[in-house]
Amino acid sequence: MMGMTLSKAPPLSRFKVLDLTRVRSGPTAVRQFADWGADVLMVENKGGATDVGAGRHSSDFQNLNRNKRSLELDLKSAAGREIFYRLADQADVLFENFRPDVKHRLGIDYETLAARNPRLVYVSISGFGQEGPYAGRPGLDQIIQGLGGLMSITGLPGQGPVRAGVAVADTSAGLYAALGAMTALLEREVTGKGRWVTTSLLQAQIAVLDFQAARWLVDGEVPPQAGNDHPTASAMGLFPAADGQINLAASGTSMFAKFCRAAEAEHLLQDPRFAPRPKARYRAELNAAIAEITRRRPAAHWIEVLNAVGVPCGPVNTIEQVFADPQVSHLGVTQPVDHPSLGRLDLVGQPLALNGSHGGPCAPAPEPGQHTDAVLAELGYSPGEIADLRARGVI
Repeated sequence: MMGMTLSKAPPLSRFKVLDLTRVRSGPTAVRQFADWGADVLMVENKGGATDVGAGRHSSDFQNLNRNKRSLELDLKSAAGREIFYRLADQADVLFENFRPDVKHRLGIDYETLAARNPRLVYVSISGFGQEGPYAGRPGLDQIIQGLGGLMSITGLPGQGPVRAGVAVADTSAGLYAALGAMTALLEREVTGKGRWVTTSLLQAQIAVLDFQAARWLVDGEVPPQAGNDHPTASAMGLFPAADGQINLAASGTSMFAKFCRAAEAEHLLQDPRFAPRPKARYRAELNAAIAEITRRRPAAHWIEVLNAVGVPCGPVNTIEQVFADPQVSHLGVTQPVDHPSLGRLDLVGQPLALNGSHGGPCAPAPEPGQHTDAVLAELGYSPGEIADLRARGVI
């Protein structure tokens, strides 16, 4: 809109978020708020083990938990719960990924907190759902990848189940949880009331099966492993070049014709098995014919020639090569942060921009309880009261 000025404050700076999450799915969700300026407070277990994998100064923990403050609190004590209740009274969003029964045992469940603060958006991520026959099971990404079907369609045909190389269930559950929180906050602008948002690793894993799930639900087809080939389209997959491999997508009538002309392989357009549109039952024959052509030239040749005529083609990069790629550099996908003891770190930035901005300056993940005194002072506790709480082991 002409004449509109953009706020200098980060877009989510008006929201207070309580973070009771750990491992990956929860921190992934909370990061969507923390990176865009929300006041995020990690409420960490006082005197208990914090599940941070390789350690608090690991790349993983730093990447997941930046832009937050930390308060250590014994939620099992009456004084600790009272502090938490006062925090929840002022919060806009709470994220937790305990097993479903834990929040009730601690007295910090949605019903309890919503009775005090009806505007609270309470977000729960679990392994299998809040109820049901598996609700009490521990839910980890690899277990869900198997139960949720992903491992059955990953890998080469006949290879047997293969785990995906990233934590698909954890990450997708976190992103769906963040989307649910944003949806509830938008509704709150109309109703004035929060919601209990629930998702699970299992639900998220099934959701990201997408067309593979629809193949069974709608078509009655059980998807098999397809390896590096596209599950349904041809010719699309991994092909040899003279000096490595390329990813090629030449499916459909128009795209296949463009590929054949650019690759000087017009004879394929005369083959009734492949023209005018490649037929799925002849995928192996077509792949072999294309491989015979692509292996004659280096990868850079095919990437340049095919993209020039509108046929998608790209390299197969290692992670190191990904971050050396000029397009990746141009997009600014990394987020720098200065850590007081680790020095300069480059973390994985937000994959979206608002008017060109990927978020504000990045703060490193906090040390345990780093902001406890400041947070309690904001709640109105005096220095003497804070000292007493510390002496009693509440904080």
